[in-house]
Amino acid sequence: MTIPDMDAPERIAWEGKWITAKTRGRWEYVSRSGDIRAAVILAMEDGEIVLVEQYRVALGRRCLELPAGLIGDDDGGSDDDPLRAAQRELEEETGYCAAHWAVIGEFYSSPGMTDESFTLLRASGLTKTGPGGGVEGEDITVHRVKLADLAQTVADFRAGGLGIDTRILLALGSDLLGDLA
Repeated sequence: MTIPDMDAPERIAWEGKWITAKTRGRWEYVSRSGDIRAAVILAMEDGEIVLVEQYRVALGRRCLELPAGLIGDDDGGSDDDPLRAAQRELEEETGYCAAHWAVIGEFYSSPGMTDESFTLLRASGLTKTGPGGGVEGEDITVHRVKLADLAQTVADFRAGGLGIDTRILLALGSDLLGDLA
């Protein structure tokens, strides 16, 4: 089976510090510049999940998300890896450190529009070590939510005008599947 445009040459339409817009045949998509990826943290303990809320320019509003950050950006340097980035970002964004880490795997954010990938890591054994809130220029609010209340919490934030990051679906999975699970 032939896939249309698979062999068409890739062209760069525009390139910034962090994002490159590309075309291949009739397709338009974006890439992270360089080899930058993301680490996303599923921080859970005692029946609770740690979420963050922050303003996202692309949405024009605040968004409820799992803690996350870039691998190999200015903070991590060229030898950064998913675990080191996740540890750094969890502490910066939430003020928590985790005693236990597990790499779940690599996933793609929106494969019809971007080649961006993220490594999902599970964190447990949480200890509060600082205030969180992010680094200078970030205004992150930390929420520790009971998993039993997560669906209602998400509904309340959505009703309040917040965007909801698609990765929160991970924690909502069994609620969404209902009787199918």
